[in-house]
Amino acid sequence: MATNASRAIGVDIGGTGIKAGIVDLEAGELVSDRIKVATPAGAEPADVLTAVHQVIERLEAPADMPLGVAFPAIVKGGRTLSAANVSATWVGFEAEKFFEDGLSRGIHFANDADVAGIAEVRYGAAKDVEGLVILTTLGTGIGSAMIYDGVLVPNSELGHLQRAGHKKDAEHFAAYSAMEREELSWEKWAKRLQWYYDYVEFLFSPDLIVVGGGVSKHSENFLPLLKLRAPIVPAKHRNNAGIIGSASLAVPVPEALPAVK
Repeated sequence: MATNASRAIGVDIGGTGIKAGIVDLEAGELVSDRIKVATPAGAEPADVLTAVHQVIERLEAPADMPLGVAFPAIVKGGRTLSAANVSATWVGFEAEKFFEDGLSRGIHFANDADVAGIAEVRYGAAKDVEGLVILTTLGTGIGSAMIYDGVLVPNSELGHLQRAGHKKDAEHFAAYSAMEREELSWEKWAKRLQWYYDYVEFLFSPDLIVVGGGVSKHSENFLPLLKLRAPIVPAKHRNNAGIIGSASLAVPVPEALPAVK
């Protein structure tokens, strides 16, 4: 049985929901219920912090259990440098320190799609894959993680690729939220995804594309409609990848896992 030393809490803050769980770091699996609350309207820092308190308290984990927090923004040196689908207050905000002070504990703080990519490399669909893996999360927006031979290239933000002749970016056109907002069929949405992944392939020539986010549980409805050079597969951990990845970065890598350089 895993001990607290091989477990950590992962918190995944998204544009519509905040999720948390306790993760077994050897197996890469949740060993608790997944706790979820809605992201507060406006997603201002104080309100988000309150919601994070709520999900952590409901886990009833030991106070000294390591904690990782994932956030939907460019993260450098503990600062959030962008604010997609959250309040503009987060731009240039000392977010890591804010959470550490507010939670009265040290944390590991990182971009949400990056930690989802780490989860898939360590425990999921991208494990032992050589070359360039690009993970995309299709949800409120489009998050991305780029990993080359186990090395994460952070803050890739491929959801903000620009569409020629349009003011709105790729995620406004092709995220799962666009399908819901415009009531698109799977086939019509897949045509938008085809444009997006063609663009990604043209720019980066990945060896594998992994598709995460909650909609990945319905991957049979849209992935077979896409025609790409690279294999494209659903994420193993689907919408839990952010929880698992953020938890896995909160402590030193167990010997059973390959290090992500």
